[in-house]
Amino acid sequence: MDIPRMGVPAELADRSLAEQHEYLRSRFSRRTMIRGGAVTLGAVAGGVFVPGPAQAATPAVSRADRPAAEHVDGALVAPFGRHLSYGDDPRTEMTVSWQVPAAVRDPYIRVGAHAGELSRKIPAEVRALYTPAGVGTSADHTQYYVHAKLTHLKPGRTYYYGVGHQGFDPASPRFAGTIGTFTTAPARAEAFTFTAFGDQGVSYHALANDNLILAQGPSFHLHAGDIAYADPSGQGKTTDTFDARTWDQFLAQTETVAKSVPWMVSYGNHDMEAWYAPHGYGSQQARFSPPGNGPDPENLPGVYSFVHGNTAVISLDANDVSWEIPANLGLSGGTQTTWFEGQLKKFRAAGSGIDFIVVFFHHCAYCTASAHASEGGVRKEWVPLFDKYTVDLVINGHNHVYERSDVLKGDKVTKELPIGGTVYPETEGVVYVTAGAAGKSLYAFPVADTYAGHEVDVDPFASYVGEADGVKRAVTVDWSRVRYTNYSFLRVDVRPAAVGRTATLTVRGIAESGAEIDRFVVARRVR
Repeated sequence: MDIPRMGVPAELADRSLAEQHEYLRSRFSRRTMIRGGAVTLGAVAGGVFVPGPAQAATPAVSRADRPAAEHVDGALVAPFGRHLSYGDDPRTEMTVSWQVPAAVRDPYIRVGAHAGELSRKIPAEVRALYTPAGVGTSADHTQYYVHAKLTHLKPGRTYYYGVGHQGFDPASPRFAGTIGTFTTAPARAEAFTFTAFGDQGVSYHALANDNLILAQGPSFHLHAGDIAYADPSGQGKTTDTFDARTWDQFLAQTETVAKSVPWMVSYGNHDMEAWYAPHGYGSQQARFSPPGNGPDPENLPGVYSFVHGNTAVISLDANDVSWEIPANLGLSGGTQTTWFEGQLKKFRAAGSGIDFIVVFFHHCAYCTASAHASEGGVRKEWVPLFDKYTVDLVINGHNHVYERSDVLKGDKVTKELPIGGTVYPETEGVVYVTAGAAGKSLYAFPVADTYAGHEVDVDPFASYVGEADGVKRAVTVDWSRVRYTNYSFLRVDVRPAAVGRTATLTVRGIAESGAEIDRFVVARRVR
């Protein structure tokens, strides 16, 4: 919810993450986080695997300060927490990531066109993440994250893979149950489905949502920040707790889906962990490998874009523009917004092949939930660009509810969008969805819920926008069309069309029960 502080004293509690980071580093100067070494890639060309080039990863701190790793017998250790990410080009690149509970020798991935043909073995990169006692609630704790980037894959192809290390070979018949699959994006526009939510954490409800999402058969999933809640309180107090082991639970929970569906993340306020790097993202850089095509992959690792068929997806870091929680306010110095507009121009250019632009990030542009409501920094920085480039869908988390707006330009309703309605963004405006009820404890609205089969008209009503210096500016809301205070997620069905015809996004809010709580269509004429 608020700034993660993790043992920062009161006199530093309201300072930037960089200042908190320096304090923690000086306090625990002999205990350091390791993130370095060469990234070993695997390239796949026409079904034949060849070694890819190594790419250097910048060490966060000197290796000399880390505790010595003690390797264990690999036969006693099994990989877990597999999660996928698209590379810069989802048609030909996929990164497979996983975790091992202890240091092992020679981790690798096997990949092939069939489950029984995994003869090609490609070395993987280990990123060790050390959390000393005193920073969190556990004793000294080291986590070992492993990553293998595959390139030169064939578009629209399903591959089989297994991950292993010395002593654990996924090609062995006794480990056949550990074999997974992934499918690359198609070479041209085809119908597909994707899912989205934010604010998941580890819980029964989080697991239930994962099971439902798997049943949707998505090509990829968008996680709009506040991923695991290793900092569970987030109240900005010196008594805040932090437990890095929560990530072990989260990745084990999510593996059901993420081992076969690219799990594309953006970062929220609970994902800033001050111990590991000045910007708070050092730990996320150890755990995840999203596309590296953003304006500054080192300092803004959650900012990137990718294309699947006729749809461009852009992930933004709202911590950079948040007035409500300013720990990383101004982190990019404006480069993120400049890059964002460049991406919008590119995807809207004639001949781009892109019909739809979907943008996802954590803090809400338009929401009325009492906990956080709307983020003024997002409205100032990005809403004018959403309007200018007629973004088709904006997805947020942060507030632990489901809420969907009418069609907006700026703060004005240009068209009421009832459940089952259709919006034409090119001429009408933008629709905003808060899908933050993925598994953490729920928030509340100031007025009654309204959703499919339970529609209640209470517009207009009072809410607020979070402004600079913590001011909550009172506003009257007439754009809140759907509100649902229970666990849920988004399903989006994309249907391309020929030039001159109408392509569509069918957007549905789905409750943990499987019931449909919302549905609307985004339509755009193909040029």
